[in-house]
Amino acid sequence: MSNFVLVLDTNKKPLAPIHPGDARFLLNQQKAAVFRRFPFTIILKEPKSDVPTQPIELKIDPGSKTTGFALVQNNKVIWGMELQHRGLAIKESLETRKGVRRGRRSRHTRYRQARFLNRTKPQGWLAPSLSHRVLTINTWVKRLCNFAPITDIVQELARFDLQQLENPEISGFEYQRGELQGYEVREYLLNKWNRKCAYCTAENVPLQVEHIKPKAKGGTNRISNLCLACEKCNIKKGTQDIEKFLVKKPELLKQILSQAKRPLKDASAVNSTRWALFNKLKETGLPITTGSGGLTKFNRTRLGLPKTHWIDAACVGKVETLKILTTKILTVKSTGHSCRRFCRINKFGFPCTEPKKIFTHVSTGDFVKVTLHKDRKNITSGRYVSRVKTPTKNGCEIVINGFRVEFSTMKDITKVHCSDGYSYV
Repeated sequence: MSNFVLVLDTNKKPLAPIHPGDARFLLNQQKAAVFRRFPFTIILKEPKSDVPTQPIELKIDPGSKTTGFALVQNNKVIWGMELQHRGLAIKESLETRKGVRRGRRSRHTRYRQARFLNRTKPQGWLAPSLSHRVLTINTWVKRLCNFAPITDIVQELARFDLQQLENPEISGFEYQRGELQGYEVREYLLNKWNRKCAYCTAENVPLQVEHIKPKAKGGTNRISNLCLACEKCNIKKGTQDIEKFLVKKPELLKQILSQAKRPLKDASAVNSTRWALFNKLKETGLPITTGSGGLTKFNRTRLGLPKTHWIDAACVGKVETLKILTTKILTVKSTGHSCRRFCRINKFGFPCTEPKKIFTHVSTGDFVKVTLHKDRKNITSGRYVSRVKTPTKNGCEIVINGFRVEFSTMKDITKVHCSDGYSYV
């Protein structure tokens, strides 16, 4: 079943989300109209007074590459979304710009005075690829607060408790031996070692926690001394030193020892932005509660739910029971607004194409509804919702099912959603 439909009253005040069948009935009876396509929201045409609204929790599972969102009402998940970030694309774009600027500075061009006064980084500065995650999540939180009666926010503040994992001796006996600590360690190791056996790289087999330096020879429970191994390799190694066990595989030995000391990149990215995101969410004025990644996995495993980002979001914090009422969720990918350049540049930073032209009817990336009255090459007739690839003087070029289709007029084309820097599925 699809997500519940978000509803606004005539004054654009959010009401309780309704079942997709009820929303379809209101639209067919012309008692409501589509207000926004993504996320799908309808607005009532007639004012209604004294409409009861039940409290809704917005739960967030921030990730390095994908962030999960879930709306939970009375322990029922009624809406889900997964937001894919573009931190890597931002990093690559900055590196390209850095190379162009370096080449430009090395040429003998006009003298430009050095700009040293703006080189100081402000307090709390984050790299652009990291601040992008915070700002994008905050943008969607504000959107959802405008379309749903959200009363509080639950955020996964840290994916892993890195301090506890690195030095478990600093905590009490209950945390060291408790069930939650085991979930924290196992989830961290699964991510760090890519869910493979460290010795034979076996996948899709039961994995066991393995001490690189055996405890019988003074090894500790620190996370830097732990890896994953299948049962066969774990039994074969026993209490041997890893140098002796891998004496015939020096390259694998070097790789395991270096990977054991290497921090988990994704967890570090999430942990470095957690407080910036928390402070941003506090600006909404809603009460905020937090939880850890180990607690999220503990709740999901206890309830027998599958592993997805939006279900992880629903399991954040204290959860007693949970009922999933939706299976088809909104998938959003952050694409950005392209660039402000009106023409392409070569490797030296000089323009190499003509400036692009601007047309007022549609823009690149807009969602449009198009009607094909007859079959075209590789495309059958019918109605489609797709995105504009290239605007033209009188029409536009649209990508339908992976093929470009050019329309000379806008007669059979209707814009349904403006380009906002995201792609939707």
